Amino acid sequence: MSRALRSTLLSLRDLLLSAGPLAFLAVGLLVLAYWWLNPTPPKTVTLATGPAQSAYEEFGKRYQKALAAEGIEVRLLPSEGSSANLQLLRDGQADLAFVQGGTAELQPDDPDTLVSLGNLFVEPVWIFYRTEAALRMHERHRLDSLRQLRGMRVNVGSEGSGVPTLMDKLLEANRLDKGAVVMSRLEETPATVDFLAGRLDALVFASAPESLMVQMLLQTPGVQLLDIAQHEAYARRFPFLSPVTLPRGVVDLATNVPARDVRMVASTTSLLARDSTHPALLTLFAQNAQRLHSNPGWFNRAREFPNMRHSELPIAKEGERAINEPIPMMQRYLPFWMANLIERMWLVLGILLATLLPLSRIVPPLYQFRVRSRVFRWYGRLREIEDTVESEPDKHPAMLKALDALEAQVEKITVPLSYADELYALRNHIHLVRKKLLRAQTGEEAAAAT
Repeated sequence: MSRALRSTLLSLRDLLLSAGPLAFLAVGLLVLAYWWLNPTPPKTVTLATGPAQSAYEEFGKRYQKALAAEGIEVRLLPSEGSSANLQLLRDGQADLAFVQGGTAELQPDDPDTLVSLGNLFVEPVWIFYRTEAALRMHERHRLDSLRQLRGMRVNVGSEGSGVPTLMDKLLEANRLDKGAVVMSRLEETPATVDFLAGRLDALVFASAPESLMVQMLLQTPGVQLLDIAQHEAYARRFPFLSPVTLPRGVVDLATNVPARDVRMVASTTSLLARDSTHPALLTLFAQNAQRLHSNPGWFNRAREFPNMRHSELPIAKEGERAINEPIPMMQRYLPFWMANLIERMWLVLGILLATLLPLSRIVPPLYQFRVRSRVFRWYGRLREIEDTVESEPDKHPAMLKALDALEAQVEKITVPLSYADELYALRNHIHLVRKKLLRAQTGEEAAAAT
């Protein structure tokens, strides 16, 4: 091995040994911060949706596709509807869920364990009735009040959908007791079959317009949509409801469906999550909600949703940030996982740098000490030889050999060029001690000769 290479390797070794403790401390603090902050989200998340062919299922598939692009698997958990979704969140079987406002009673501890990512879309209360039933019961084609459902066979949806709870509140406000309306609680598909077959007079859905059942019934001959003339009054009485209007011809302009504006009431559906759900997952869902729900629809203009109005639960900071702020700059240019890691770790990195920078000042002195110690440790031996020369003249020959051995050891020392002056100073001091030893030895020989 050449002398230059050996010198380089020794310098690197000294540098690593000097900076090693600081580097070990930095790595240890980073590992501790990573474990504490847990910046990497889990690869799977469970989203409670709703019945088959519902708007919840359709939106669930869109979220599933969007998050798959980020390497996150979204497992869709079918349910009976809004109330069932809320219970799935409480039981920990789902991480996120679609829940419709006003369709379920919140428990006292829900605000402590659940958060909202904002209101995503409106879900009108679709009350379809058969024209034949309206003629039979009221001798008129069109109905405009919930009181006109008296005596009809009405399906209000399954218990888990939350629609029965909502309809109980609305019928009670109209002073209709439970016996005044013959209510059934079938799921959407069998209820629709019975309705079209004439075994039911009316159907009640609470769903977004994207529902296939709604799309089909709106264009079915002999089926009409209840026009709620008092829709403004319902919104005043029930804070979770909003008055909406289905514009004339919005379903099909060519065939003019519906043939006139239809007044309706609607609640808003929120995306709820357990507060223990990983923040990065909440960020992904909240950001994708901006893309999936910001388009204009039958009941809203562009960018009206998502929003934070009339939320029954606390808004998660991730949802609030996605609604009120643009996408962070790092996420525009970096993959989400990297941008999320930097975003969640930057404060820790700043604190770490503020701590380690002062400590790093000890590295140069420590490195200097290690290099100089390779030279200075031989001065002890040199002083020992010099003291022996002065105190024990009879050992001069032995000390001369010890000095030669010391010089041979010093010849093997390798130091960086910046410290070469100290190495040559040691060699010069060895030479001075040798001259002193030789003079003493010459003087002794001259004295002995006389």
